[in-house]
Amino acid sequence: MAEKPVILTVDDDPQVLRAVARDLRRQYGAEYRIVRANSGTQGIEVLKTLSEKQDPLALILSDQRMPQVDGVELLDTGRSLFPQSKRVLLTAYADTDAAINAINRSQIDYYLLKPWDPPEEKLYPILDDLLEDWRSGYRPEFTGVRVVGDRWSKESHEIRDFLARNQIPYRFLDIESNPDAAVLAQEAGTPGMPFVILPEGGRLEQPSLAELAEGVGLQTQAANPFYDFAIVGGGPAGLAAAVYAASEGLNTVLIEGEAPGGQAGTSSRIENYLGFPAGLSGSDLARRAVTQARKFGVEILSPLSVERVTTSGPYKTLHLSNGSEVSCHALMLSMGVSWRKLPADGAEKFAGRGVYYGAAMTEAINCQDQEVYIVGAGNSAGQAALFFAKYASTVHMVVRGNSLGAKMSQYLVDRIEEMPNINVRLQTEIVGCAGDGHLDCVRVRNNETEEITEESTGYLFVFIGAAPRTDWLDGVVERDRRGFLKTGIDLDETSLVNWPLERPPFLLETSTPGIFAAGDVRSDSVKRVASAVGEGSVSVHFVHRYLATV
Repeated sequence: MAEKPVILTVDDDPQVLRAVARDLRRQYGAEYRIVRANSGTQGIEVLKTLSEKQDPLALILSDQRMPQVDGVELLDTGRSLFPQSKRVLLTAYADTDAAINAINRSQIDYYLLKPWDPPEEKLYPILDDLLEDWRSGYRPEFTGVRVVGDRWSKESHEIRDFLARNQIPYRFLDIESNPDAAVLAQEAGTPGMPFVILPEGGRLEQPSLAELAEGVGLQTQAANPFYDFAIVGGGPAGLAAAVYAASEGLNTVLIEGEAPGGQAGTSSRIENYLGFPAGLSGSDLARRAVTQARKFGVEILSPLSVERVTTSGPYKTLHLSNGSEVSCHALMLSMGVSWRKLPADGAEKFAGRGVYYGAAMTEAINCQDQEVYIVGAGNSAGQAALFFAKYASTVHMVVRGNSLGAKMSQYLVDRIEEMPNINVRLQTEIVGCAGDGHLDCVRVRNNETEEITEESTGYLFVFIGAAPRTDWLDGVVERDRRGFLKTGIDLDETSLVNWPLERPPFLLETSTPGIFAAGDVRSDSVKRVASAVGEGSVSVHFVHRYLATV
């Protein structure tokens, strides 16, 4: 991102210059970069350098009496190079006439008399007003990642969603409506769409998520071949396990297939998580947890998937999608679950082109004044309905059951019923999707009357239950009939026929010693963020007990 805005102070008296810079840094150092120059000549050189680098200059504070180039001349140069910056002359009483002339000639904004002590009374109030005025008109140029593509492109949606979920600032330029996008595409010749422009100017055409991750600086290669503890899945359970393990001294790596936060990270609002009475978004929770994990030294590899696991005595080896391997003593499986696909005609065709799984908050701004449809009746669907109701003209909740309260927390039911632009439609289903290139309409069936209506919409968000993706663990750990991982007391004699130890499995341990499971992927788990965090943190206790025997 761009440098912090600059405050330039110029004085040929070293003692005065140090004092001014000290006072400026103490008051404004957090938001501005304080730059010093010890003469008018050097000050002009600094101004030219800032201009060449296109660094933002907020304010110039210059002494008047300097040899060769005085303060008025310096501020005059500043006005020509940075017409929007604020200019302040620091003068002695004898230079008042020069200051008044400077107001007329160089259009300086203020002049201050030496000494300025105490700065709290004679310096800061004046500069505060000038800087506030400057900031009101300051429009910093975005220098982060830019994505150029079609808003209805599945690939464009995947790139934007990936960047957003990984907390990478970006700007999306729609090739159909944004003139800058057309210019960038013309400059590039005939690029494949979508294409990504990196901050340093590099270009990625139709990148895979792995290529994009490498381009934006995410870690995709493990630093070490072996770890005390490896975690597969970066949802609340995995992140909690990582924080507690690393904070207790275990060399820990976390491998995430998409973005830290898991399914919870896509939630528009979590309001029943203990300690956050105002609620917080899933992305905010993920950001906080990732920061906490990295503080304790956790390596986070993303986006990488584990294709298979092999065991050899106490060692577990993870074979990753990029061809590399990572080994560990203890392994946590916390992959969470994935949304089930909508069983409606044409739905798969429009995935990422109007049909979205999860909240897909990157699409919210496009939903302004639109008809939005949400399928599902759980808490995630309820939170999404409240979120999109801020943008859409109407949010239609399509619910197969005969009540919202069967699967949704009552506080959400109450809030939904109070929203005038949320239309809850019970005993209904989406049975078809249609459109030309992207979703244009849905077919909705009333299960009571069997009537099917065709209704126009470009946005359908699906929250219809979830399923684990655990086929790659077949033969490694025991699963229930739905694919969830069995742990602890849920493991019966049949599941433990090959159990090699005298002790029984620990509470969150699977049918293979040293492999644990936590969160939504675990059989019969409570599908709540708080319980996933609890399981992830508690699992570390059993990891330590296991490692003590290795």
